Amino acid sequence: MSLFQDYETESFYDEMFEANGKPRPHYQKLYTRLSKMSPEEFRKRTLLADKALIQQGITFTVYGDEKGTERPFPFDLIPRIIPAPEWELLERGLKQRLTALNLFLHDIYHDQKILNDGIIPRELVVGAVNFRPQFRYADPPAGIYVHICGSDLIRDADGTYRVLEDNLRTPSGVSYVLESRIILTRTFPTLFSDLAVRPVDHYTTQLLANLRELAPTGREEDPNVVLLTPGVFNSAYFEHSFLAQQLGIELLEGRDLFCDDNIVYMKTTRGPQRVDVIYRRVDDDFLDPLTFRPDSVLGVPGLVNAYRAGNVALANSIGTGIADDKVIYAFVPRIIEYYLGEKALIPNVETYLASNPQDYMYILENLDKLVVKAANESGGYGMLMGHKSTQKEREEFAERIKAEPRNYIAQPLIALSRAPAFVEDRCEGRHIDLRPYLLYGKSGITLIPGALTRVALRKGSYVVNSSQGGGSKDTWVLAEGQTPLTQEMGGMSQTMSATGMSQSFAPFDSPSALQANEGGAQ
Repeated sequence: MSLFQDYETESFYDEMFEANGKPRPHYQKLYTRLSKMSPEEFRKRTLLADKALIQQGITFTVYGDEKGTERPFPFDLIPRIIPAPEWELLERGLKQRLTALNLFLHDIYHDQKILNDGIIPRELVVGAVNFRPQFRYADPPAGIYVHICGSDLIRDADGTYRVLEDNLRTPSGVSYVLESRIILTRTFPTLFSDLAVRPVDHYTTQLLANLRELAPTGREEDPNVVLLTPGVFNSAYFEHSFLAQQLGIELLEGRDLFCDDNIVYMKTTRGPQRVDVIYRRVDDDFLDPLTFRPDSVLGVPGLVNAYRAGNVALANSIGTGIADDKVIYAFVPRIIEYYLGEKALIPNVETYLASNPQDYMYILENLDKLVVKAANESGGYGMLMGHKSTQKEREEFAERIKAEPRNYIAQPLIALSRAPAFVEDRCEGRHIDLRPYLLYGKSGITLIPGALTRVALRKGSYVVNSSQGGGSKDTWVLAEGQTPLTQEMGGMSQTMSATGMSQSFAPFDSPSALQANEGGAQ
C-alpha cells in the first residue's frame, strides 16, 4: 500500500498535489522517494521521531488540562516545501509589513500623525488594552520596537497567501522550527539529498548579534544579554530554555533580577552583575509591578524606569502589543500605504470590526457563517468557529460582542490550504498555516529561510494551535542553483551538541541507529 493511496485533495488548495492529483513540480522528488516507502516503514520512523522529541523534552503546555501540564509536541514528518519564487515574494511582503508597523509604533508613541490624519480612529488606539501611555516619547535603541516578529500566514482556496495576524510582543514557536529540522535530518537524511533546502540553523547567531547591538552606551564591548521567562509553568518554557542554551545566555526569572539607581542587575554567587539587554518573554502587564500590574511577581520592580533611562534594552520593546491587536490588524494595509506609499504585497483576510456600526449588525446576523475573534486573545482561545458552533454558543458570543464591541472582529471562513499528514496508516489532507520569523537589527531585517508550519491534525479542523490539537511540520525553502545540504548537516551537528545530543550522532535510517532505538537505547 502506498502512503498516498486514495489521497484526495477535495476542494482545497493542496500544497503537494495539483487538482488532478499530480504532484506539484517542486514536490516531485520528495513524492517519488516517499512513494517507495510502505506505511509500516514510515510509522517506524514516526515512532523514532516521537522518542527523540520526548527525550529532548520538546513539549508544550495546555492551560486548564487536568491530566498534566506538558505534552510532547506533535510533529508530522512530511515536510512542507516552498519554492524560491514564492519565498521571495513572502520575504518582500513581510519586510514591508514589519517596516511599516515599526514606523506606526514610533508614530503613535510620539507625534500620532496617523491618528491626527484620521487614518485610524483615535479611540481604537488609545483605548486599546495594549497601548502603553507610560511609554509615550520614550525612544528604544536604534528606533527599533519589534526585534523578533512572527506573522501568521494562510493560503486560501486560490493559493493566495494572506496574513492572518501579526505577533509582535513575544512571538513563540521558533524552537520547533530549529528542532524539527534536526529531527527530520536524523529521521530522513536521504530526503535532503534530492533538494537544495536552505539552512535555518543560523537563526540564533543572527538573533544574538542583533541583541548585542542593543547594548547601552559604554557597554557595547561585552554586553550581558539574558532571557527573562515567566517560569516553568509557562506554555513556552521549553522554548525559553532552548533559546537561552542556543544563545549561550542566562535564563532568568524576575526574582533573579533587581534594579538599583535605574540599573538592572542579576543575582549571582559572585555578587550582583549588571544586565545590559533583556530578551523578554514576559508580557508588558507583568514586567514591572511599579508601572503595570502591582500584583505581578514575574517581573522586576523598577525595570521600566531603567529602560526609559537607557540603561537596559528590551526585545521586544514595551508597547508593541498595540500592533498585535486584531482590530489594528484590519488597518495594516492602510498603515503600509500611509508610511511607505506602497500597496501591501501580502493582503489581509477580509475583516469586520464590531466597533463599526454597520459591521456590528452584519456580525450579529451572520455568526453561523463567520469566525469571530477576541482582539487580544491567542492560542485559539476566545474564538467562535461559526460553522461548527451551537445555537447556545452563538448566543453567548453575541452577548460578549454587545458588551464589548471594540474587543471583537469577525472574518469569513477561509478554506485554508492543506498538506498531506501521516494518519495511522496513510496520508490524509490536513489544514495548515505558516509562521515565518523576522529579526530586525541595526543592519536591517532578516527573514530566516524556514518557518513554523502548523497543522490541524484533527480531521476537518481549521484550528492549528498546539493547545487545540495542532502539530507542526518542517518547512523547506528551496534555493535555486545551490546545494546547501553539507552546510545544513554540518550546522546541525553543532546544534545537536548544544542541545545535549551526541556530537557523533547516527541518522535514524542507518542500521546502528535503528537497532539502538528499537532496543530503547540512545
